[in-house]
Amino acid sequence: MSKRNWDEEVSQFSKALKLSTINHHFKEEVKEATERDASYEEFLALLLQREMDTRDENARYNRIRRAEFPYKRYLEDLVIGELPPDAQKKLKRLKTLDFIEEGRNVILAGNPGTGKSHMSIGLGIKACMEGYKVWFTTVPLLINRIKECRSEKTLRAFQNRFEKYDLVIADEMGYISFDKEGAELLFTHLSLRAAQKSTIITTNLSFERWGEIFQDPVMTAAMIDRLTHQAYIVNMNGNSYRMKETKKWLEDQQLV
Repeated sequence: MSKRNWDEEVSQFSKALKLSTINHHFKEEVKEATERDASYEEFLALLLQREMDTRDENARYNRIRRAEFPYKRYLEDLVIGELPPDAQKKLKRLKTLDFIEEGRNVILAGNPGTGKSHMSIGLGIKACMEGYKVWFTTVPLLINRIKECRSEKTLRAFQNRFEKYDLVIADEMGYISFDKEGAELLFTHLSLRAAQKSTIITTNLSFERWGEIFQDPVMTAAMIDRLTHQAYIVNMNGNSYRMKETKKWLEDQQLV
């Protein structure tokens, strides 16, 4: 009776079960377990844990990739002391991500360069790391996407996806004004998530100036009411991060 090739059988079974990490590292784990004189239970548990850890890491990577962040920014990279005072005060609470579980919005409002996009992307990446489904877009790109979907008759599919994201980040509200059609489409889609799913909005305009974007006082009032209901509103007015970085860069150049 021929001796069974256990290594080959483990490889075949792990491939069939799509256990790629076990397939690639089985012999290595066997060697380490033999050297430690590990029990069968310990060996099996550690082998499965390695497979699970790899899957978790791949899932985190894929959530971040699918979120479509324009670049990566992490909360750990924020210089807390340079954030506007209100952001310093509220960031600790926002970092818990409780607002996602509660379906509450976050509005970061203030002048350019104060860390709004950095904070929103940092919160988004943290959410991806913790298992939430996130999508990042700018408001102008969102409106264009909705219009394209409508013309291609794929709007219902887009709406279904849009409603299901745990967190949508809509950046740059107010940097570009849009027509009445765009305003209505934006209002409709953001309303789909109201009081159910979380949306982070960054804007350089105070609420009093949102009429410049929507060009309709009734719609403006309705949009503000929907978005701000039980929302975390963070005053991001302060000194510009980018101006500080530019000043430091110029000073460094003079020292060269």
